[in-house]
Amino acid sequence: MLSRNSLRLIFAAVLILACTLLPLAPPVYLSADPGAGLSASLPSIPDNEETRKLLEQTLSSAEIEREIVRITAEQQTLESKVATLKEQAAAKQTAIADQQERAGAVVRAYYMGERDGLLAAFLSAKSISRMLSLFDYYEIIIGQDRKTLSQYEGQYKDLKNTLAAAKRSAEELAELKTALEEQQKRVLALNEEIEGGIKASTDPESMSLLLEEFTKYWENIGIHEVRTYFKALSTAMKHLPEFVQNRDGVLVRKGMTYTLALKEEDLNEFLVSQNKLFQDFGFQFKDNEITATGKSGGLSLTLTGHYTIQEKPVNGLMFHVDHVVFNGLELPDTTRKSLEEEFDLGFYPSKIVSFLHATEVSSTDGMLHVKLSLSF
Repeated sequence: MLSRNSLRLIFAAVLILACTLLPLAPPVYLSADPGAGLSASLPSIPDNEETRKLLEQTLSSAEIEREIVRITAEQQTLESKVATLKEQAAAKQTAIADQQERAGAVVRAYYMGERDGLLAAFLSAKSISRMLSLFDYYEIIIGQDRKTLSQYEGQYKDLKNTLAAAKRSAEELAELKTALEEQQKRVLALNEEIEGGIKASTDPESMSLLLEEFTKYWENIGIHEVRTYFKALSTAMKHLPEFVQNRDGVLVRKGMTYTLALKEEDLNEFLVSQNKLFQDFGFQFKDNEITATGKSGGLSLTLTGHYTIQEKPVNGLMFHVDHVVFNGLELPDTTRKSLEEEFDLGFYPSKIVSFLHATEVSSTDGMLHVKLSLSF
């Protein structure tokens, strides 16, 4: 019979052997999960304009459907919020009625001169003790009047705020309903075009299968890969002010103004230092246009946009997404908007020096120019 120490040695040897034989997983920079039963490779796409158009329409349809789901959920949340605010407002209106009556009585008392007698009695007191007694009595009454009016004022302001919040939420809800109707119309029209395109193709059955496979690929892999790049960019941009501050020649002062001149090669070097994902990803500065292109295996992403100056809520350079092209296919406006809202690719000069304020931004071949002023 083997001793306990012998069993331990055998178990350790088996564990070491297993670890040696098992292949090590290669490093993965993109985190999308292909999902069960779904190939991680992009379906083979015929290189012709008709198919490309159908694929872009299918992509748009899938993304608009996703936007419809988001709007519907937001609409339900707002409907619940509006109902709650209306209930709160009704309860506050009931609660304030009694306070309003008491406040009205106080105001009438002063208007009709009912408090004048107290003041006259105080002023006509013939002794210090009598005067002090009347003053205490007068102070109690006046104090209670003030408390009544203050309570009413507080409740009234609270009611007004609740009613205003209910109105804003109702307006947002109306806008959401309009947006939902518009997107539903868009997706119906788009689906009709897609059906027509499938029927007009040389092989409708194969085309239908291709579009179905592509939709699954996009929903399970594509959108996650795109979001991976945007998330990495957003995270990196938070550290760009520190890079600019420590990079010689990027930030130049002339009197009371500063000029930031960022070369595209400096930006690309910075991005690679932040995330290995950007080893195959690069920015290009053109005439008031910024393009970023990246590849990973069989996936490619091209992002085009521009910067504008934002004053509120904080001064900064805000990046606007004009085009997103995934594997040669243009993503719809709903996707661009959601990516822009979810991931902040902005640059905030106050993170370099607290009193710096961006006033102008432009880009030329290979260079991003930003004019900054002092703001105290």
